[in-house]
Amino acid sequence: MKDTTPPATASACARLAAGLRELRTRTGLSMAALAERTTYSKSSWERYLNGKQLAPRQAVEALCTMAGEPPGRLLALWELADGEWSGRAGSPPLPATAHATARPEPPEATGGQGRSPHPAEPDQRHGRGAGLRGWAAVGLAACAAGAAVAVVWVAVLANTGSRDSAAHGPSSTAPPPPACHARGCVGKDPGLMGCGTPSRVRALGQPLRTSTGARLEFRYSAACSAAWARIWHSRTGNVIEVSADGGRPQRAEVTDGYDTQNYVFTPMVDGTDPATLRVCFEPRLHGTRECFGR
Repeated sequence: MKDTTPPATASACARLAAGLRELRTRTGLSMAALAERTTYSKSSWERYLNGKQLAPRQAVEALCTMAGEPPGRLLALWELADGEWSGRAGSPPLPATAHATARPEPPEATGGQGRSPHPAEPDQRHGRGAGLRGWAAVGLAACAAGAAVAVVWVAVLANTGSRDSAAHGPSSTAPPPPACHARGCVGKDPGLMGCGTPSRVRALGQPLRTSTGARLEFRYSAACSAAWARIWHSRTGNVIEVSADGGRPQRAEVTDGYDTQNYVFTPMVDGTDPATLRVCFEPRLHGTRECFGR
């Protein structure tokens, strides 16, 4: 599997990776949690989110579902990114003669762990002149095809957006209803349950600062009557624990370097009485447990 970082000119690839990172942040899931909930490994998700490898279409759909995001926009962007990535994924074979017609490469296979390109080797038996003319023809065809795909998808996005707005109005992009409430949310993931969507969550109070510099924050969803906590500016091995009204605490650990650069969320607790919320921080190697209440 060829794992090549797209160049800066590959705007669709970069925009797709940025969109996936945004959805991952919205869900509050770590790389390990994404791997547990999908057929893609932790290392694969790291490559997809960092833009080092194009995410399979099924992975984009799965992350949209977990974040409560309608998939249309990112899937259209995936089509553009796929065209960009395929144009870099290896060398097409040289034509047999200077006048041979270039035939398109077959689609690349996509497996459970991502794309697996197997570019054909150029035919070394042909002369230099034929090779140069063949490459020129293939290059012009690839550029024309790429431009055509981009124009078509821009038009599709524009027309689809107009039709959707006219037919359904603003409600067409509304997230699905929450999947749990109060005690029914205990121990569950706020992103997967639809409690962590931007329109349903707010911070309770100001961020809390620990002695190590890590920041903690209570998060609350009135729609779900549930709460959770998140940590950032953290270090690998840090643990946060949230509890409410004597209920079972819910914990989350900062597991890797990627987590240290993002928010890490706990599962939810019953938020019926937000005044009873309590969050604790545990350093990995040194320091003492620190707890904060509402």
